[in-house]
Amino acid sequence: MRDRFPLLVLGALLLAGVLGTFLVRGAQRGGFADPLSTFRAEPDGARALYLLAQESGLPVTRNMADLRLLKGHEALVLLAVEVQDSHEEDPDQTRLASDPDAGVDDEAAPHQGFNALRAQQLDDKEVERVLSHVRAGASLVYVPWGSRENALLDELGVKLDKADVTLPMRTLVPSLPTPYTLGVERVEAKVQAYLRLPEGAITVLEDERLGFPVAAVIHAGLGRVLVVGAPELAMNPALARADNAQFWLSALEALGPGPFAFDEFHHGFTNERSLVDFARRYGLHFAVAQLLLGVVLWAGALKRFGRPLPPPESMRVGATDALFAMSRLYREGQHHGFAAGLISRGLTQQLAPLAGLPSHSTATAVAEGLRTRGRQDLADGLLDVARQSETVHTDADIQALATSAAHVRERIHPAGTGRPRPGTP
Repeated sequence: MRDRFPLLVLGALLLAGVLGTFLVRGAQRGGFADPLSTFRAEPDGARALYLLAQESGLPVTRNMADLRLLKGHEALVLLAVEVQDSHEEDPDQTRLASDPDAGVDDEAAPHQGFNALRAQQLDDKEVERVLSHVRAGASLVYVPWGSRENALLDELGVKLDKADVTLPMRTLVPSLPTPYTLGVERVEAKVQAYLRLPEGAITVLEDERLGFPVAAVIHAGLGRVLVVGAPELAMNPALARADNAQFWLSALEALGPGPFAFDEFHHGFTNERSLVDFARRYGLHFAVAQLLLGVVLWAGALKRFGRPLPPPESMRVGATDALFAMSRLYREGQHHGFAAGLISRGLTQQLAPLAGLPSHSTATAVAEGLRTRGRQDLADGLLDVARQSETVHTDADIQALATSAAHVRERIHPAGTGRPRPGTP
């Protein structure tokens, strides 16, 4: 037990580390998803918006497939979803409105960890399919990140102007009474972009002081699109300010009847996941790691620390008795030739790998292979043992043969080395 005490200490330390990791990950629950993902419970996530709509009786769901195959008249909700080939028509305007030396880096939608590799952009075919879906009578809520133009906004005729980041949190008010702002007096949020709207668009929210539109509804065919230039308005803490929560409820109800499908596919979530992704997402890799740790500890427990212990007395006595009994059988039965053959074959099988031959090769073939590889000493010793085995008739002959075979085995690995040295006599 004392010999295995270090293993017990190591196991206890590893167990404490694993439990601590679980506690930390539990505290970070919901932090693995992208900002403005409805799975994310961090301050920059949109989980509260999803739960607010769900608890208010609105039919909501999460879409985890691409938007090329849309069915029914479900309303799509795209929060900070990037569009392929998005561009900045006026980089100077964006640069002037950004922090000094910030460039336009804040225009790229943020990703969390490996989602930067998994998350996909809305491609041209998806944009075309979404617009066809809207024109057929469906609704769309689009909250772009930053102020870059893209194919979806171009088709709607909407342009974005970068908001000055040095401005404090803005107060947004309805420009005129609409069903989208029912019960809303003011909304507080940080604005990323102001909207330049096409003719016929309905301004839903505008900056109280500047008068610039921040949210608007654009008609497209039989459907409607709500564009919001303040992504922070959909984040978890924002729903507790002013009438922000009421704005979302009124806007979604006016765009109804739903169901409202919050897009998660372009945040890196898909229905088609490998077993590795499933394990990583739900923490099963920790269970696999614990299993492997248990196997390692079990394998280590089979070993011991300290000097080798002598075998039990009963085992040593039994082995000695079995050896004497076997030798007596060979002597009484005059099996000297058979015993000599066993010694010769055993030595041949041991030397065969050094000659590059299978273990069932003859002594002559093994000796020839040893000569080819520069081990003339082993070849001569093997042939000498093979010749002696044919002339064994007494116990003394057997002892002499075994001694000769032992001397040959000693020359396989010269003294002071752990491996054979071909060519060494």
